[in-house]
Amino acid sequence: MKIQFITSAFNGMAQRLWIELDRLNHEVKVVIPISDEQLIAETKNNNPELIIAPFLTSKIPKTIWKNYTCLIVHPGIKGDRGASSLDWAILKNKKKWGVTILEAVEKMDAGPIWAFNSFKMRNVSKAEIYRNEVTQAASKGILQAIKNFNNPNFKPEPLNYLDPKITGKWNNKTTQNDFCFSWHDKTESIIRKINAADSTPGVITTLFEKKYFCYGAHFEGKLKGKYGTVLAQKDNAICIATKDNAVWLTHLKSVKKGSIKLPATIALKKDAKEITTLYNDPFKTPGKSTWQEIRFEQEENIGYLYFDFYNGAMSSNQCIKLKNAIIEAKKRVKLLVLMGGRDIWSNGIHLNIIENSKNPEQTSWENINAIDDLILEIITSTDLYIISALQGNAGAGGVPLALASDKILARKGIVLNPHTKNMGLYGSEYWTYLLPKRIGYKKAKRFTEYCLPWGVEIAYEIGLIDGFYGENNIDFISFVKKQAQEIVSLSYFDKLIKAKKFQRKKDERNKPLENYRKEELKIMHENFFKNNNDYNFKRYCFVHKIENPYSKATKNLYRNRREIYRKRKWENLDYPTKN
Repeated sequence: MKIQFITSAFNGMAQRLWIELDRLNHEVKVVIPISDEQLIAETKNNNPELIIAPFLTSKIPKTIWKNYTCLIVHPGIKGDRGASSLDWAILKNKKKWGVTILEAVEKMDAGPIWAFNSFKMRNVSKAEIYRNEVTQAASKGILQAIKNFNNPNFKPEPLNYLDPKITGKWNNKTTQNDFCFSWHDKTESIIRKINAADSTPGVITTLFEKKYFCYGAHFEGKLKGKYGTVLAQKDNAICIATKDNAVWLTHLKSVKKGSIKLPATIALKKDAKEITTLYNDPFKTPGKSTWQEIRFEQEENIGYLYFDFYNGAMSSNQCIKLKNAIIEAKKRVKLLVLMGGRDIWSNGIHLNIIENSKNPEQTSWENINAIDDLILEIITSTDLYIISALQGNAGAGGVPLALASDKILARKGIVLNPHTKNMGLYGSEYWTYLLPKRIGYKKAKRFTEYCLPWGVEIAYEIGLIDGFYGENNIDFISFVKKQAQEIVSLSYFDKLIKAKKFQRKKDERNKPLENYRKEELKIMHENFFKNNNDYNFKRYCFVHKIENPYSKATKNLYRNRREIYRKRKWENLDYPTKN
C-alpha cells in the first residue's frame, strides 16, 4: 500500500511508525513540509492511497485533506484537542491517558476517530512518556487504523461531546504561567511541572539572579535546607531545596537568545564554583532516595550497571566514569549487564557540550577518544560475560557501544540508528570491527551510508541483536535478569569464557583493534579539524533545533531499506521512481 507521511520532523515517533509499516511491506514516503505549495506538489506527485501525520506542528492544507484520507496521530484521549495535550495530562496528574488516531478536518483535532489506545501514566518527563507510552500506543493505533481503512464496512466514530464516553476537551496551548512554580512549593508539585515542560520548552526559574529554563528533575530525600538554596552539585547536576525536600536539576538553558541546553553546572559557569561538590559512588547504595547518573546493583555473581545520561548524550567525563565503573564491576561478578538508561540507551558523543566549547574540534576529538576507550574496555573484557540490555532507543555511537558486548537484548519497540553520516561524521567507536562482525561488511557499509532507522524485529532477523522482549521496562528487565541467570548457570559457562578469549585472540591476530581505531580516527580527524563533511554546520543545526536547509524535504527510504535488508521475492529493486 502506498502511504505518505507528513511530519514536521522525522523524529522517534515517525521513525517507529515507518518501521512498523515498512515491516508490513507498505511503501512509505516521508514528506517534511516546508511550505503549502511544496507539500501540495509532493502529495500530487506521490499520489498516496493514505496519508499519515505522525508529528505535525502546522495544519495540513485543505486541498490535501479534502482529496486524501489524512490520519493524525494525536497524543490525547478521545475528545482532547489542542497542541499541548501531554503537557496538560501531566500537569493535571492524569492517571490514564491515550493516543487517538483521527481524520484531518477543518477544525483542529475535531475529525472522526479511526482508532484509540490508552495507557497508564508514570511520574516521568513528557519526553520519556512520548518516546515510550505514546509511541507504543500510536503504533498500535496506526496499525488498527490501516486495518479499518481496508475494511469497506468500517465507519470512523464521529466526535460527539454529548457521548459520556468522550471525556476530553479543548485545551489551550501551555505557557510559562502554567508551568511556573516557587521553590517553596512541595517537591512533588515542582517535579510534575518540570516534567510537563521537559524536554521543551522547559520551566523558567531564577538561579544566582539569572533566569534559566530547567530540565531533568529528580527527587532528593536526604539533603534539606532553606527553600531555593542550591545545596550541592554532583555529576554536573545541582540540588535545590524545596519546602519539604529537594530537587536535582540535571540541565539548564539560559533564557538569552541563542542559548542551548547544557548540564547545569556548565550552564551556570562561574556561579557553580561556589556550590558544594558531592561525589557519586555507583557501588554504594544510598540510604534515601536520590539521583544517581551511574549506579550498580548486584545479585549474587551477576552485576547490573545502569547509566542514565540525559537524552543519551555521553561527554568525555561520562565515558571515563562509566569505563571506571565497568573496571570495578569486573572485579565483583562473573556476568555484567549494561542496562543503560530507562528511557534511552545511548546516542554517542555529547554534541551540546561540544557546541558550547571554545574549541569544538578538540572537544570532539577528546569525546570520540573517550567513548573509544570505553568501548575498548568492553571488547577486551574477556574474563567475564557481558550483556547489553537496551531499554530505550540507541543512535550513532550508542549502537557500537551495545555491540561491544557478548549478547545484545532490546526492549520491543525501540529504534536503532547505527549511523553518523547525517551529522557529517564517518564514525569511530570500533564500528568497522563490531558491525561487520554481526551483519557482514556489505550490510554494515550500507547501514552507515543510508542512515535508516531499524526496528528490533528486523535487527534480530539480520543478526544485529540477539533477542527482544516486553513493551515496558518492568517486563524487559525481568526478561533480561532471567536470561542472565540462565547464562551464568550454564554447566559450560567456564568454557563459554574460554571460547570468548580464544575468539578475541583470533580476531586480534586477523586485524588488531588498534588498526581499526587508527583507520576510523584518521577520517574522523578530518571530519573534526578540516570540517570536510560540514560537521560544524550540521552540529549547529542539530543543537539549536534548526532544520538543515540543505537536507532533503522528501525521504524515500523504502528502496534503501530493501537494498540493505532483503529483496522481496516479488519486487524488482530497480523499480522506476517518479520524477
